[in-house]
Amino acid sequence: MDYFEIFGLPRRLTLDEGALQRRFYELSRQHHPDFHQGASPEEQARALTTSALINAAYRALRDPIRRIEYLVRLEEGRDAKEGDGINPKAAPGLLAEMFEIQEALQEAKGGCLDEASLATLRVQRDGLTARCRVEDARLREALAQAWDTAAPAERPAALAVLREALATRAYLRTVIDDLNQVLGEGQEQHVAHHRH
Repeated sequence: MDYFEIFGLPRRLTLDEGALQRRFYELSRQHHPDFHQGASPEEQARALTTSALINAAYRALRDPIRRIEYLVRLEEGRDAKEGDGINPKAAPGLLAEMFEIQEALQEAKGGCLDEASLATLRVQRDGLTARCRVEDARLREALAQAWDTAAPAERPAALAVLREALATRAYLRTVIDDLNQVLGEGQEQHVAHHRH
C-alpha cells in the first residue's frame, strides 16, 4: 500500500491539504497505540506499525516538494521510503553555467578570496537562492498540474520533467549550501539577513 492509498487518494500532486490533515487526524485517532493499550500484544504491535506508517505518509504528502519526490520514486518503482531523495544529476547546461561558481568555491576553500570575491559569491548565492525558489514554485504549480492532467500515455514524459526539475533543485541547493559554508553563513543567518 502506498502513501496515497493510505489516505484514500489518487496519485495526484495537487491535493486539498486541509482534507489531507483531517484524514490524518482521523486515521491517527483510529490507529494510535495509546488507544490500543488493552488489546493483545499482536494488535498493539499492529497499531504501532500502522501509526508509524500513517505518520510517515503524512510527512511525505503534506509538503508539496516531498510529495513530488515520493511520487517520482513510487512511479519509478524504487523503494519509496521516507528520506530517499532524488539523486542530483543536473543537466549539462546547468553544470556549465555553474562552472565559474565552482571555480570560485575551490579558490575560497584554498583561502584565496578577498572581500570583493566574497561579495561576488554572496550575490551569486542570492541569485541561486532566488532561482531555487522559482524552481520550487514551478514544481508545486505548473509541473504538478501537468502531472495531474496528463493522460496515461503522457505520464512518462511528465515524470521525466519532474525528475529533471527535482535534480536541478537538488543541485542548486547543494551549490547554495557550499556557498553558505564558504561564506561562513548558515541558512538561518542568510534568511535572517534577507528579512532586514
